[in-house]
Amino acid sequence: MTDSRSTTAVVLRAAGVPMRVEPVTLRAPGPGEVLVRVAAASLCHSDLSLATGVLPQPLPAVLGHEASGTIAELGADVHEFAVGDPVLLLWNPPCRECWYCRHDQPYLCEHAADRVGEPYGWDDSGAPLYPGLSTAAFAEHTVVPARACYPLPTDIPLDLAALLGCAVTTGVGAVLTTAGVRPGESVVVVGLGGVGLAAVSGARIAGAAPIVAVDTVPEKLALAGTFGATHAFPAGRAVRDEVRALTDGRGADHVFDCVGLAKTIKDSWRLARRGGALTVVGIGAKSEVVEFSSLELFHFARRILPCMNGSLDADRDLPGYFGRVRDGSLDLRAMVSREIGLSGVQQGFDDLAAGRVVRVVVHPGQQEDK
Repeated sequence: MTDSRSTTAVVLRAAGVPMRVEPVTLRAPGPGEVLVRVAAASLCHSDLSLATGVLPQPLPAVLGHEASGTIAELGADVHEFAVGDPVLLLWNPPCRECWYCRHDQPYLCEHAADRVGEPYGWDDSGAPLYPGLSTAAFAEHTVVPARACYPLPTDIPLDLAALLGCAVTTGVGAVLTTAGVRPGESVVVVGLGGVGLAAVSGARIAGAAPIVAVDTVPEKLALAGTFGATHAFPAGRAVRDEVRALTDGRGADHVFDCVGLAKTIKDSWRLARRGGALTVVGIGAKSEVVEFSSLELFHFARRILPCMNGSLDADRDLPGYFGRVRDGSLDLRAMVSREIGLSGVQQGFDDLAAGRVVRVVVHPGQQEDK
């Protein structure tokens, strides 16, 4: 075993099997890498999909990709950070050298996921562990490439900044960057998890009107107005009539599916007007197949825009997100349903799957839930 560092992490050993807290040995940061002390990591549906086997992940693994922390140790050739620097972890870090990065699509970087299949540590028996979505943040410490860290301004709360690692930048970015919503355009957001509520916030920031929120959970519908929704409807056949009534019978200019199921994507498609746009933000399984007839594609002339990571270019976009946190137009605290320690991660996932929470924030050093 190479030079190593001891820590504690939540380990997933098999898909669908409850995770548990275990001692873990990380390899020391190598050239171009850093050891990060995790301050906060929030639970995301992408992690849930990895835990249940909907999305592939080498196992055993430590999940958690929406995170913030401080630099604890530098590997060789890392000069852009110092020990103690606060950072946001980037689960999809661009290399800045591949074709996609050089053509202004760093969120599609060819090398962003290189580390997913590379062991980054060992369990108590010496078996290799893999980093979920390259990040492995449900732990006291993790080892990541320096390019997977973005410096956080000291006036951005370190614990809340974790939400900028995925949910907020994906949801807001889907609206502002991927779809390019303009003032006065009508928006429907289907699915009000963390990403969906962030999309509602993005629509408000864009000046959209009306902003319609759709979900199956009454509590989330009640919360939607806090983020900027002008109307909130329970999912079902009546939503289409409600949306048409609000848009002079046309349908919405923009619809954002933040669920990713074949049914919700097709239902969302039907909510858009002719010539409107459907942006698919949620991640579904390979088995979720959506069908469109050639005639309806021709007749409705709607655009379908897949959204990866909110089309994020961290260098270009994150300073703007920090500015919105400062001026209050992005309320990160409002998204947090609960704060827990590592021992509460499995229950947090159960609650996430049941729709009882929006975002659960994990503080690895915290012993009791709040």
